[in-house]
Amino acid sequence: MSTTADPARRTEATSRPGPSQPGDWVDLRLPDGRALAFQAAPGHVPPKWPAPDGSQQFHLDLTVEDLDAAEKEVLALGATVLEAADRGRGWRVYADPAGHPFCLCAC
Repeated sequence: MSTTADPARRTEATSRPGPSQPGDWVDLRLPDGRALAFQAAPGHVPPKWPAPDGSQQFHLDLTVEDLDAAEKEVLALGATVLEAADRGRGWRVYADPAGHPFCLCAC
């Protein structure tokens, strides 16, 4: 995670509990104890989308019931649209505030 990204935004968008540790490390914990951890990456360079030669450090597909409503929420949290022109398709591509691509999917 870039130091410019707000961990609270990431946790709101994924509907998980807030950070378990302050600073440059954030754990998102599931009720069963499993965690997805994010660590600060000073000097982070956002990946390009789409770019076969660019580094895509990770990619999340988030399943949602209503694409339009979910899109409004992630845009309000600082996401940017990368690929969402085809409104009839069941998925859209965005970038988080640090530039990491992710998809909203109504599958």
